[in-house]
Amino acid sequence: MSAPAKGNRYAIAQVASPWGTWSLIASPMGIARIAFTAAPVHIAEGEPDSARHILTAARQQIEAYLRGERRQFDVPLDLGDTTGFQRRVWMACEAIPYGATTTYGELARSIGTPRGAQAVGQALGSNPVPILIPCHRIIARDGGLGGYGGGLALKRALLALERTWAAA
Repeated sequence: MSAPAKGNRYAIAQVASPWGTWSLIASPMGIARIAFTAAPVHIAEGEPDSARHILTAARQQIEAYLRGERRQFDVPLDLGDTTGFQRRVWMACEAIPYGATTTYGELARSIGTPRGAQAVGQALGSNPVPILIPCHRIIARDGGLGGYGGGLALKRALLALERTWAAA
């Protein structure tokens, strides 16, 4: 996983989900990381007001998403040091509609890398802000789930959550 941009100060908040407590980390530039754990995050630097405001907005948006009241996010992201390829993959992933899925291969083709399904999977595996960049919407060619940093049970649950609210 790429690290948030160096030199920034961070604020940390927790979000309660049906699958446990998630940790959000923000810099003054945006959300830098979402971890599917409430384990202590060791960042020794201070918590600037601008990062706390971003955390508040992100927490409210994620909670609304979990209630089926929000389908897109508009909080700023601090993706730190990433490659151009990772950013292309993540931006294409963000464009996948709520409640829909696509395959790793289809996503690779959409960014002009038709033989890059495995590379797309690796880029998605390094996504520092799952949910906000909805990598759970990418599945295997055969309809299987593929992988997910939060585990396949969480990926399955997020897809079911979106299908339930999309149909409502």
